[in-house]
Amino acid sequence: MTSTGQAIDTDSMTLTRFTLGEQKRVPHATGDLTQLLVSIQTAVKAISSAVRKAGIAKLYGMAGDVNVQGEEVKKLDVLANDLFINMLSSSYTTCLLVSEENKTVIEVEQERQGKYVVCFDPLDGSSNIDCLVSIGSIFSIYRKSTEGVPTVSDALQPGNQIVAAGYALYGSATMMVISTGNGVNGFMLDPSIGEFVLTDPNMRVKEKGKIYSLNEGYANLWDPAVSEYVHGKKAKKAGARYIGSMVADVHRTLKYGGIFMYPATSDAPKGKLRLLYECNPMAFLMELAGGQATTGKMRILDIVPSDIHQRTPIFLGSTDDVQEIIDLYKKHNL
Repeated sequence: MTSTGQAIDTDSMTLTRFTLGEQKRVPHATGDLTQLLVSIQTAVKAISSAVRKAGIAKLYGMAGDVNVQGEEVKKLDVLANDLFINMLSSSYTTCLLVSEENKTVIEVEQERQGKYVVCFDPLDGSSNIDCLVSIGSIFSIYRKSTEGVPTVSDALQPGNQIVAAGYALYGSATMMVISTGNGVNGFMLDPSIGEFVLTDPNMRVKEKGKIYSLNEGYANLWDPAVSEYVHGKKAKKAGARYIGSMVADVHRTLKYGGIFMYPATSDAPKGKLRLLYECNPMAFLMELAGGQATTGKMRILDIVPSDIHQRTPIFLGSTDDVQEIIDLYKKHNL
């Protein structure tokens, strides 16, 4: 009698196993980064579970607070933020945390402190929670840059100093895309074993894509370079796709190629997306996957931040597509 059930993989490459393998490639590695990434995995698994049952558990709706960005905080946001803070601070690997939801940096208790600084958006795209559109979590990890007691300056490092970064996407399945500086790899959560399993090894973005992604509702507020760029895309009948959740839009760009844009507008000349926990980690991943990320005028990863909630315009994706917008900024002397 033959079994019709799905075969069980007895040698699956889980995210923890993969990270341990990466650790072995670094002779002086202490295992702290591996431990930190395991803690982030735990937070992501818990958030994924909460997202799946949010409607039933009445986690939709407002928590009655407003975060530091002036956005109304939803119950799931609060839960996700608490999970990240608790998992990271109890990992004994971090000393300073920067969250989109907290006005100031969070210093980990001295007896629990480690050498890493983590900047994160615990639940990106949360305005989409109620209508079941994909949402996600984003994080970037830095080494503490100063001696002694951790200060905000340890968090104000340019993206070119990132040790590891990644995002989790809570969509039709839950996926984590991570890099420790050596390629970009995607792991799908297998609910039957409760582990992230390698499904997308060595992810690479196409040199040129056929999709552009931005909120065209702000078209009358764009600068001439963006207006000309979008007009050119329309003339070539490029596909327009915009979800309104950065993790989902960037993930699609990474998989299919093209460009994701959140430009400055006359209403928001500094852009809208935050540098430390949205733009930097995504730029880090996109560059390691063979793409580019720019403000239009300079490389995202070279920006030296002056504030933990600093905003920036961003264009990221396929190298050729991003280069087009860079060239237009030069053409218009912007």
